[in-house]
Amino acid sequence: MKRISLLILTMAAAVFFAACGGPAANAPANNANTNTNTAKPTAAAPTVDALLALDKQANEAYSKGDGKFFDGMLSDKFVMSGGGQRMTKADVVKMIGGTKCEVKEGWTLDKPEMAKIDNDTYVLTYTSNMQGTCTADGHTEKMDKPMRAETVWVRNGEKWQAAFHGENPIIDPKAPPAAPAKAEAKKEEPKKVEPKKDEKAPANANAAADAKPAAPVADANTEALVKLHTSGWEAFKAKDAKKFNELTSANLSFADAMGGFTSGQANVIKFWTETLKCEGITKVSFTEGFASALSPTVEVLTGNGNADGTCDGQKNGDLWNTAVYVKEGDAWKLAFLFESFPGSM
Repeated sequence: MKRISLLILTMAAAVFFAACGGPAANAPANNANTNTNTAKPTAAAPTVDALLALDKQANEAYSKGDGKFFDGMLSDKFVMSGGGQRMTKADVVKMIGGTKCEVKEGWTLDKPEMAKIDNDTYVLTYTSNMQGTCTADGHTEKMDKPMRAETVWVRNGEKWQAAFHGENPIIDPKAPPAAPAKAEAKKEEPKKVEPKKDEKAPANANAAADAKPAAPVADANTEALVKLHTSGWEAFKAKDAKKFNELTSANLSFADAMGGFTSGQANVIKFWTETLKCEGITKVSFTEGFASALSPTVEVLTGNGNADGTCDGQKNGDLWNTAVYVKEGDAWKLAFLFESFPGSM
């Protein structure tokens, strides 16, 4: 297992404490003259400090490889994607169960920010300087680079649950990662998974099928969201700020593949159309789109975006996208976008 995949799970573990011990629920008033005491309590709006403090506590649980610990923390609709893979809650819980980390003392989670998607959905971002080692499938890898993490939180009754988590190493724009090394690391991952499936087959021909949950089915809204997201890539090519205003929410936030984070619609649009110095972009695309609903008004779209040309002097290519769309009136608007390089997750 690659180092960054392990780091992602470390942060995914962190959000569990926030879900189980997060902000207190808003209990209905006990008033004899009303029926509000029969209403189901709902979780209070989260705070940056509360979630960050609980993230720190969660490292201990993850380091022990306690996969069951995450059953109640991750939303049943949880998704994590990158490097051409889309992982569900079951996938992540299983991976954590087979991982053990030793983290050096003195690590910190810094620069927290929280961005709203809607009243029941928020994004938490922060940086981490954790160092140590993680072991999975007999392979030990170092954690030795600062990372930026993002978690999408959804309200589920009395608690908040994680619906997405992603991380990117914080990279110097003048020294991007080498593509060949990433491609090579990506090829190794399927080889580690296949033996596990083969081992179960001889004992019981149906064991693997019984143990593996049904494959997720793309939401009926996938085609419409893919079209919207593709038009966003077209707006990026044309540096069309007006079009971006039409396609995005006022609460827009963006986690870029270099480990940066930008919040606020105007700031993100300026970053895409002015701050990034892009040249020679003649074609863009968005493929492998797959959408799933977090609620009737929030959906997560994953897929592969691509552009030719260069940005800030670096050659463009594939960028794995996780996009959270929110329904405002009759229109779907992009509220949060996470991008990562192929093989980085």
